[in-house]
This record gives sequence, C-alpha cells and structure tokens, in this order.
Amino acid sequence: MRRRRIERRVSEALQRLKSSRWVPIFSIGLLLGITVALMKVSLGGMPARMPATLANAQPEGAAGTVFEQPGTGSGSGANKVEAGSAVIAQHMGGLLPKTTGALNGLIVRTYMMKEQRTESLPLEEYVRGVIAAEMPADFELEALKAQAIAARTYIVRRLASGDDSGVENIEADVTDTIAHQAYLPLSQLKQHWQGAKQTANMKKLNEAVKQTEGLIVTYNGEPIQAAFFSTSSGYTENSEDYWSGEIPYLRSVASPWDIKLSPRYKESVELTLAQFYEKLGLQGESRVQPSIRVLAATAGKSISKIEIAGTVFTGREVRERLGLASAAFTWKMNDKAITITTYGYGHGVGMSQWGANGMAKLGYSAKDILTYYYTGAKVEQASKFSAALLGRS
Repeated sequence: MRRRRIERRVSEALQRLKSSRWVPIFSIGLLLGITVALMKVSLGGMPARMPATLANAQPEGAAGTVFEQPGTGSGSGANKVEAGSAVIAQHMGGLLPKTTGALNGLIVRTYMMKEQRTESLPLEEYVRGVIAAEMPADFELEALKAQAIAARTYIVRRLASGDDSGVENIEADVTDTIAHQAYLPLSQLKQHWQGAKQTANMKKLNEAVKQTEGLIVTYNGEPIQAAFFSTSSGYTENSEDYWSGEIPYLRSVASPWDIKLSPRYKESVELTLAQFYEKLGLQGESRVQPSIRVLAATAGKSISKIEIAGTVFTGREVRERLGLASAAFTWKMNDKAITITTYGYGHGVGMSQWGANGMAKLGYSAKDILTYYYTGAKVEQASKFSAALLGRS
C-alpha cells in the first residue's frame, strides 16, 4: 500500500538521522511526577535529492496563523504567503480552461473584507485564487495540486453543508480572509508579479487547478475538514490536541521535511520578565525568574500543559498570549529576560505545506501527500455533491 511505503520511508529517514540536527521534543516522565525532558531526534540523513533550503517564498504566517479553527485551511500563514507573496488572477486571458465537470456552473461568492464587496466567480477560479494566497507559486507542482484539492474540499464541504459561519449577515459564501480561506484577486496579482514571472506563475497555478479539477478529499464518503498550516515541528498534531474534538483523519504523523526546507522552522523571541508576566496575565515580582515546568506533551511533541509561576496553561494558550509561532518551544532565562525558541509555524493540524513541498520534491504525488497527512482519507471526484451544491439557494 502506497501510504505504508511512505510511512516506512519516513521511519527509515528518522532512524538514519544521526547527529546532524537536534530537534527539541518533549517526552513525559511517568515516575516521580510528570516531568519533561528534551530528547534529541536526529533528522539528518534526509534523502540526497532534498535540498537544504528552498527558494524565497514563505507560506503561512503560520497558516495559520493559520487557520485557528477547524474547517478551514490556512496553511502558510497568517496571510500565508509573506515574502514572495503568491497571488492570483481572476481572468488572465482565459488561461484557466472553462470547468467541464459535474460542478460546472457552481459560483462561489467571496466577500472582500477590505473593499466591503462581494465577488462572484466560478469554483475553479476561486480555487486558483486560494492557492495563490495560501502557497508560494514556486512550490513544486504536486504540492500546489495538493493545496488546490484541499482548498476545493473546504469550499465544497462548506457549501454542501450550508455552513454560513462568518457571513451570516452578508450575501456571500466565504470571506477572503483566513477565517475561511485566504483569496487574492487579479488586482493584487498585478502588484506582485510582472512580465515573464506573471506568465510563468499563472501557468503553474492554472495547471494545478486543471489537473485536479473537481477533486476533493473525503473520509467515509464525506468532504473532510481540510486543515493545513505552514510548518511542522517535525510532527503534525492530533486535532484534539489543538482544538476540542477528535477527528479520525486529523492524526499526528511524522513530517521531517519541514526541518530542512522551511525558513520558518525555528524562530526565537525575547521578552523582558515584566512583559512575560503581563502577557500571561500573571501576578508577581517581574524581576524574579518564574518557575516553569512542562506537565504534558502532545502526540505531535508540542507542549500540551505547562505550569508557569504556579499557574497551569495549555500550550496553545501560551502560544496565543505570547504571539509565538507554535506550541512546540523551549526557553532560557536570565535575571531580566526570557528567550523562547519555537519549532514549526502554525497550529500543526492536518497538512503541513512545507512538508507537502518536501514530499513533492521526492517524487510523491498530490494524492500521496493528501492521503499521508489526512489519515484514512481518499481523493475522489466531488460529482456526488453536485446536485446539492448547484441547487443551493
């Protein structure tokens, strides 16, 4: 089975990694109380074909900041694409072929928040706009195709279920923000791409959409919550470790590709002790170093629960209050400040965008990528949902 072969190769890569890289992972001690130790996981020994760095583009502000609630994606970031801003055009000289499948005629109404107007466009053009906003165009084609399928899955699930959250009082289906899925129109494309680059990027995005037309990810015959984010810490997270509910296809898996490829894998932030206390809402002498101990770790090796100065927080709470890139972090203190180092970028649930690009570089297909990150899921045509979608009011 293809997924098992992928898992075996990932396992072999993790075993081979000797001492070329140290990755902090939290393990819970079960004796004499719950304690946490830093374990080294060698993530060297990556396949020779994988480059140590990747060109400029940076997805997700963490895609999430990515999408902080289940049901959406936001993978690369809080606006997902930062430095290389990938953007997309609505109508670029007919470069995107007219939809010919069962969903031909499906219109997506997107509310443009800054402009306070609704833009209506065909499904596949909407998907193209989402890919451009969520993932750099210089990613591998198979990664872009995986993103296209995830984006299409999100909107098909939302429309088929009649979900109007976030647009209850607006004549629209979604907004153009990461509250749903980021979307970028032609006007913004012109600001980012010029000349030959515009032509090349549009051609690549159009190919990603064309080659996946009508495809979505399903679990037990229904569209999934296609969560995605920018960069993992080396593992993705179980859904219940970041949100409240357990979702069978959003399970923790190893994602070692991010470590060598993503420019957002490791970040550090320094706060004065006074700032640290204030942001966490703690009372106490800000000149005194707080006691900190991790109480529990997630399946994805991030912090689940942590005690700081006698108060217990979830890893997510600390991440959000301190504005950290992820809930996988270590720290060091002196008498005046604390330096926190994070690993990964985003909520960590579902498909890692940089992991997807790493898999694509190794020759894996969009289907391989999606069925690896979404456990037990399938990639299939959305034609069975066409009647409900096209007949909606």
